[in-house]
Amino acid sequence: MSKGLGTTVGRSSRRRILRLAGGGITMAALGAGLTGCEDELATGGEGSTPPPGGASPEDGKAPADGKAPEPLWTKSTSAQTYGDNDELVAVDGVVIASGDPLAAFDGATGEERWSLPDGAVPGAPLLLGDGTLYLESGKYDGSVAGYVPGSGKEAWRSRLGKEYRQPRPVAVDGEQVYVIAEILEADGSSHTNVIAALNSGTGKVAWKEQRDLGTQQNGIHAAVQGRYLLYTDFKNNLTVRDTATGKQVWTQKTTKTSYGPFVVHQDLVIVPQGQRLQAFALSDGSEKWSVRTEEFTSFREPSLLEDVLYIADSSRTLWAVEPGTGKKIWQSTALKDASAQVPRQFVKVGGTLYGATDLDKQGGIHAFDAKTGGLRWTFNDKSGDYHSWLVATDGKRVYALHGKKLHALPA
Repeated sequence: MSKGLGTTVGRSSRRRILRLAGGGITMAALGAGLTGCEDELATGGEGSTPPPGGASPEDGKAPADGKAPEPLWTKSTSAQTYGDNDELVAVDGVVIASGDPLAAFDGATGEERWSLPDGAVPGAPLLLGDGTLYLESGKYDGSVAGYVPGSGKEAWRSRLGKEYRQPRPVAVDGEQVYVIAEILEADGSSHTNVIAALNSGTGKVAWKEQRDLGTQQNGIHAAVQGRYLLYTDFKNNLTVRDTATGKQVWTQKTTKTSYGPFVVHQDLVIVPQGQRLQAFALSDGSEKWSVRTEEFTSFREPSLLEDVLYIADSSRTLWAVEPGTGKKIWQSTALKDASAQVPRQFVKVGGTLYGATDLDKQGGIHAFDAKTGGLRWTFNDKSGDYHSWLVATDGKRVYALHGKKLHALPA
């Protein structure tokens, strides 16, 4: 499967508005005045989760007393994130968080390896493909750039054309970088947008297709699977295009698309839609399976890890599902039992599943038994920062970003 999967472009989602609002108001006001009943179900009420504490054991495992391990290191960063999963990446021995300047830290020591002023638009996706980190230029000069992750050296740059504004990468595969940009009118305004493919070797435009009037260039979640480019948007569209030509294969309305990413497994695209989790065939959009959660409960964002789909719902139930069939592998109520917050992003190392939660209270980084969903521990830096947690891993360590604090935890 191609990297850059489930990418978000655009900064105007409901979750993002909540986070930006949090910068100027207290958490109490945010919880009381802006979150809806669904968010209350997702976060839970008062309760207790195992606090961080205790020394990290030598073998990198969590202490037996249920307390989270101490960070291997903690660094202050220039991170400017909005809670999207692709704003924190670990690759080539470094960990990078979206921000200005864009900075990479050594995964083992936390020392800064390189820094890139105006390297990326804060909050923009960090797309990895074929050993290259692709970014929307932070100079707002209409270019898209590629960098070597380990060194920060520029390896590639392309421009869609002067008649387009702010090309934003949405997905990448081994041959092309896919962007969405505004189409400029003679007076400098824009009412339409284009989706295009840039050759990742030469930077030349492979194809470009104007999207329908009324569609937006913001709020795009995209993925590439073989010959298919898939994306959802704020207009509740699920669209599939041919990667070779850009021609639309099919599109259909979704009943209630989540504000987070979807996942792709083999010939299926799997999309959470409120109470239902649905899988559609990539070839024609026909429904292949559907899973329903409890009434008045909504699925959150899914993650596909080692051919298992992990997803939580707003009733604080954690699911492990076979992505090809929708068959339930296990369900866990450990979050509900601990009054803990629901995770919305997952990574996996060995037999441990790590989940990053949204807003801070009763959340942080949860560690679960990947075979049962049992909650092992929760790490929280107790800063009270209003930003969502983000998690990434290089297989050796788990990196947790909270606001401007980046923590490395033993995996």
